[in-house]
Amino acid sequence: MAVNFDEMTLEDVRGHLAAMLPADAAFDGWTATALDSTAARLGLDGDVARLAFPEGAGQMIAAWFAHIDAQMLLALPAEKLAAMKIRDRITALVEARLAELAPHREALRRAQTWLANPLHAKQAAQLGWRAADAMWRAAGDQSVDYNHYTKRAILGSVYTATLLVFVNDDSEDWAETRAFLARRIENIMQFEKAKARWTSSPTRHFSMARFLGRLRYPAN
Repeated sequence: MAVNFDEMTLEDVRGHLAAMLPADAAFDGWTATALDSTAARLGLDGDVARLAFPEGAGQMIAAWFAHIDAQMLLALPAEKLAAMKIRDRITALVEARLAELAPHREALRRAQTWLANPLHAKQAAQLGWRAADAMWRAAGDQSVDYNHYTKRAILGSVYTATLLVFVNDDSEDWAETRAFLARRIENIMQFEKAKARWTSSPTRHFSMARFLGRLRYPAN
């Protein structure tokens, strides 16, 4: 499918490529080879495509995840989310992302492998935070104190763990992933309740590290 790129900005070119890249990254990884293949399918000069992603794999993966953010918001506009309870909003937002990722699980697996490299740990953390921030903002969160940070840290941990289950989930309609997500969302709700109890008492101290550890290594 040819696209007219003549009057596009580099940012627009990057967006078009990001939406199509996973189909080629599934076979060639997040590489220049995959980028060249995507550019050819779109009728774009390969040199222009490489100019759009001068930083390579990390930049391509980040652009794809930004595309996922945008598709999530299209699937769940504010008026639709407003009718839901907060638990249902977060669940729906994560599942909207999974639906967008579902046709490209091999590309996701390759992205996870790249991000799992210790050299890329900073970007992995940034992308997890960005996804969590996009979801909380869409859910209507307007916190500006430490709650802003704890909510995103916890949801980012939940989302990352859910993707690790999802990428290998062969159950019908991702039943295993949905069950895992439901348990982790319950953890988030428990955290909000516990946080309210502990912060209301000057003699108690809530341990974020301990709670995140329980999310990473749950009892069930």
